[in-house]
Amino acid sequence: MLNVLVAGCGYVGCVLGERLAMRGHRVHGMRRDPAGLPKCVHPIAADLNDPASLARLPVDLNAVCYTASAGAQTPDAYRAAYVEGLVNLTDAFRRQGQAIQRVLFASSTGVYHQTGGEWLDEDSPARATSFSSEILLEGEERVLRGPFPATVVRFSGIYGPGRTRVIDEVLAGKARRYAERTVYLNHIHRDDAASVLEHLLTLGTARDRYVATDDEPVERSVALRWIAGRLGLPEPPLAAPVLGDAPRRGANRRYRNARLRATGFSFAYPTYREGYGALIAARNGVQP
Repeated sequence: MLNVLVAGCGYVGCVLGERLAMRGHRVHGMRRDPAGLPKCVHPIAADLNDPASLARLPVDLNAVCYTASAGAQTPDAYRAAYVEGLVNLTDAFRRQGQAIQRVLFASSTGVYHQTGGEWLDEDSPARATSFSSEILLEGEERVLRGPFPATVVRFSGIYGPGRTRVIDEVLAGKARRYAERTVYLNHIHRDDAASVLEHLLTLGTARDRYVATDDEPVERSVALRWIAGRLGLPEPPLAAPVLGDAPRRGANRRYRNARLRATGFSFAYPTYREGYGALIAARNGVQP
């Protein structure tokens, strides 16, 4: 049986905690305000950026899922979440003599810099092009070089209940297709994201990095047309051409999940069609 700490137990962590508890593992969920955690998850009110609050962690932990997220899109918020909080928690484990056998660190495919439609995986070079990617890469290196066996999980865009921005934009008539450039959407449903972490925690031997994304990157215009069709709406119009050095939203790259698939992992929502189809059906009160 695992004795697991989910540090930063939020959108994905709560689902992970429920799944682990259902399988007989002991799960502790840490966040500043533990109200709202699933009843099967033992609550810990602590702040990763307040070392004093980490002084009394559960004893005999053997696994950790670090799923903290930045509270704002700023360098300070990212560093607090992905570097300083990690360092504080690791120091607390050392002081308490915890024998952690596996740490999973939730990172992002945003660490990649390529923009030419490349297929990317764990062996593809990653280079910082923004403060967020720089800090995420620093957090990855710190956990991999830390005192406990660790695995980095690079998630693509996580969507699911409560995170339906693309559907909402189509419904509101705000979605626009791009004619002059290619933008790929790389997805993973929240429930599959939690399942990935559960799977890797219980895997006999894990690699140092995994890309966690579904089976099918999809060009944005194709996804928008499909969603509009399922909603019974006309396809979204084309956006105005981008002029000069105007900012461009979205990235032109695609991610492979072959390493994750090779471990025997199976998706509940292998493409955007199953995932968004289920969300649209739930919105309409019918079965997908």
